[in-house]
Amino acid sequence: MFIFVARMRDLQRKPALLAEVVEFLLDKPLSSLSFRTLADGLGVSTYTLVYHFGTRAELVREIVQAVSERQLLVVEGVANELGDIETHLANIRNWWELSLRPRSLQLQRLEFEAALFERALSDGNGSTITVFDRWHRAGVAALVRMGMEQADSELETRILVDTIYGLHYDLIVTGDTERVSVAFARVLESYRLRVISLLDAGVLDEAS
Repeated sequence: MFIFVARMRDLQRKPALLAEVVEFLLDKPLSSLSFRTLADGLGVSTYTLVYHFGTRAELVREIVQAVSERQLLVVEGVANELGDIETHLANIRNWWELSLRPRSLQLQRLEFEAALFERALSDGNGSTITVFDRWHRAGVAALVRMGMEQADSELETRILVDTIYGLHYDLIVTGDTERVSVAFARVLESYRLRVISLLDAGVLDEAS
């Protein structure tokens, strides 16, 4: 009599496999992604990839989530600020410095590609939207904690995050770290002045 024992899923294999996938794609266009090319590049079977990730779209979501982990500590730092403008600006500068590392630029390029890929395959509610929303929520929370009105906080955060993402795109396209960093410094100073102005205006309104 034979007893069939179901094969248990190796829970440790998926994170390790995902890390290998990300490394493999760092210098390759996401448009070339397929289970076959990954299987050949990683030396595994297509069955292994399908078993752990299901579909190509799901794999892209997993890749975006893995890529965004590099930002998590910085985002949490912004979200947990206690209302100090200088700490807020320091956290944003830290985000920028981390983004200048060669590996970070490769991961950012991968994130941009994944955003376009997800947009084509879904209703626009994919993992890249989640990454963007994470930054937006953290920035808004920090400004509201300083005393800024909700509407102003949402607008200023969107302007800043959108602009920095644009600068990241510039970095990926041109590789001109020096000039783009000068532009970033100008952007952050303009942001600082607007934040201070809005906070001061709010104090005056309360006093009147």
